[in-house]
Amino acid sequence: MPRILIAGCGYVGGATADLFHAADWEVEGWVHSKESAARLSAKPYSVRVVDISQHAQVADRALAFDVVIHCVSSRGGDAEIYRQIYLNGARNLVESFPEAKILFTSSTSVYAQRDGSWVTEDSETTPLRRTSQILLEVEKLMLDKGGLVARLAGIYGVRRSALLRKFLNGTAAIDPENDLFANQVHRDDIASALFLLLNRKARDSAQIYNVVDDQPILQSECYRWLAHRLNRPLPPITKSDPSRKRGNTNKRVSNAKLRRSGWTPQYPTFADAMEKSIIPSFALG
Repeated sequence: MPRILIAGCGYVGGATADLFHAADWEVEGWVHSKESAARLSAKPYSVRVVDISQHAQVADRALAFDVVIHCVSSRGGDAEIYRQIYLNGARNLVESFPEAKILFTSSTSVYAQRDGSWVTEDSETTPLRRTSQILLEVEKLMLDKGGLVARLAGIYGVRRSALLRKFLNGTAAIDPENDLFANQVHRDDIASALFLLLNRKARDSAQIYNVVDDQPILQSECYRWLAHRLNRPLPPITKSDPSRKRGNTNKRVSNAKLRRSGWTPQYPTFADAMEKSIIPSFALG
């Protein structure tokens, strides 16, 4: 029975762990807090509290895992938190599990294009934000060790959607002069992509994959679709705050490479995800 470590058994990691367990892998999940471990106490696999930024804690669990997924969350932290959790965590995992295949869940924020152009895994990565620069450092470390990198687009899914939440709470706005593309992917489709990449007998080495749905969509189109679907007024037309988090990038991220590998998303478009998963989950509270 192959063994997998999910370092970061949270929103994405938990769904991924469930898939591997269902496929008869021996799964161990790591979380950052006792509270998180308690929430997962009913899972049919082991969940432990381990801070991957602490070498001693990682080394203490240096068992014979075949696969390790580094998918911890920054919990909204700054560049120093990114360095501790992502970069130091990656170093600790690589040193402690030298024989394992390791996959790192990075972000499409490493693409800094502003012109709405399509980007692939071979496109330029010159992000201005220090947090995204640190992600590139982690990617290089993983690739140098023969690992895999999955660049995740904006994550949404059951009870999670930044755009829908803004629309519902009245903080959404449409700026025709700064209408950015939203690149998104459903949590369950991320899990299926990671499962596909790591469950194959002949696993890739030192490869990058964009994990994103089929259809980047302008934010204004997202809000128009929601207004029609929920029978609510459109958000106000106003000039956006230029200092907002995503205000300095605008691109369309391609999933063609991952598609060629055999991945088929369950929720290929914004409308599919909203209709079949996200709106119903919000309606249930």
